[in-house]
Amino acid sequence: MNWSIVQQGIPTYEKAFMITLKLSFWGILGAIIVGLIVSFVRYFKVPVLQRILGAYVELSRNTPLLIQLFFIYYAFPELGFKISAEASGVSGLIFLGGSYMAAAFAGGLEGVPKIQVESGRAIGLTDWQLAQYVVLPQGLSLSIPAIAANVIFLIKETSIFTVVAIPELTNTALDQIGMLYDTNEALFSLVVGYAIILIPLSILLTWLERRARRGSFGN
Repeated sequence: MNWSIVQQGIPTYEKAFMITLKLSFWGILGAIIVGLIVSFVRYFKVPVLQRILGAYVELSRNTPLLIQLFFIYYAFPELGFKISAEASGVSGLIFLGGSYMAAAFAGGLEGVPKIQVESGRAIGLTDWQLAQYVVLPQGLSLSIPAIAANVIFLIKETSIFTVVAIPELTNTALDQIGMLYDTNEALFSLVVGYAIILIPLSILLTWLERRARRGSFGN
């Protein structure tokens, strides 16, 4: 291990780190929004939309992110839609992550006691009011463990972005290995980069899970 090479590569990896962080943030945020919409549509059994979004979930969960990125980045321009590499990466992460987040939220929503929903309907609450005041507050806390696992999963999936030449951490490491043959140094920098993101985030999410359990079960 040549530590001087590692030190020289820090500025490059800093840029790659920020790109990975930025794309992860927007991709996960979009996935959470899509997941919420899909889960509520399916929970309240909205006609037509329920089937359409059910088909989306099956398609998303049963195709690899690699194939999804290839389609977004290479096929969309052929259809007249030009999209940048970074936008393709975020779109792919949202498309994949939205279905996983939907499953996470669905698990939480199904955990809300049916008697509370029925009581809300009995006093005249609309579906929107039920979602806002009854289902979402409880369902969200029950969903936190699954959401946390999905967040970690989606950040790891950013390593696939290298196939569309986004200069994130994995792409930067592969470039260094391919051009300079600094395999050990590149892999070390790659591991450190992901560790800086994932270890503190994992600790934070574990703390949130414990808080959610105490809030849900009164421990």
